[in-house]
Amino acid sequence: MGKVILSKRLQAVADMVTAGSRVCDVGCDHGFVPIYLAEHDRSPYVLAMDVRQGPLGAAKEHVAERGLDDRIETRLSDGLHNYTIGEADSLICAGMGGNLIMRILSGAPEKTASFRELILQPQSELERFRAWLRGRGYCVIDENMIEEDGKFYPMMRVVPQNAAGGGTDRGVVTGAGAYTAVCGKDVHQAVPDRICDRYGPLLLAGGNETLAVYLKREEKKYEEIQSRLSAEGMTDGRRLRRYEEISALLADCRTALAAMPGRTE
Repeated sequence: MGKVILSKRLQAVADMVTAGSRVCDVGCDHGFVPIYLAEHDRSPYVLAMDVRQGPLGAAKEHVAERGLDDRIETRLSDGLHNYTIGEADSLICAGMGGNLIMRILSGAPEKTASFRELILQPQSELERFRAWLRGRGYCVIDENMIEEDGKFYPMMRVVPQNAAGGGTDRGVVTGAGAYTAVCGKDVHQAVPDRICDRYGPLLLAGGNETLAVYLKREEKKYEEIQSRLSAEGMTDGRRLRRYEEISALLADCRTALAAMPGRTE
């Protein structure tokens, strides 16, 4: 049996784990990321947890088939409920909505704070999610964005602020300041926090090509909606508010594109 091959999205998540870390994968599904981490000796121990008995049972079978029972433990758990502090260094929460990840992290604050790094891949509520992390003293120190089967998947590695070495008078590294302080990257001073939160500070600073593709698609989508609304006429307040909303999103999208290195359009 050959080593497990991950999807593009899951491979990018696994690549964010610091080599040598003990890992807790919450929402492990069929256990392919834990198996990959063990098979490639990126982690000496992986705790694979899921709230659903079916996927967890499948994960346990896959682990046994590959003879990895001594490296991977499967455990039924709703979020971090059945996790004990000190069992792992890195936490993975991937393939779920941003609100659910926030619920998992905030539901066990002491346990969340015990990890050295969090590998997070929220599939929704990104602007709110990044602002939520900043408000709790976490710094984004690595970001990636993957396109797979026509869908875009942003992901990030975050650490407590004191571990990142950044800081501000307010005690929380924010927006553009987050990637300047932590990574030393130059920042387009005109980019406000909401745009950094919506699209990803390091993705913007690094000129991530997948983000650029995503932004161009968003720009085209907003232009088409704006054009259609304009052609239909501003006959009522609701349509006018929608036009203004789309215009603001389009402006932010263009600001984000212009702020990326090497791009002025």
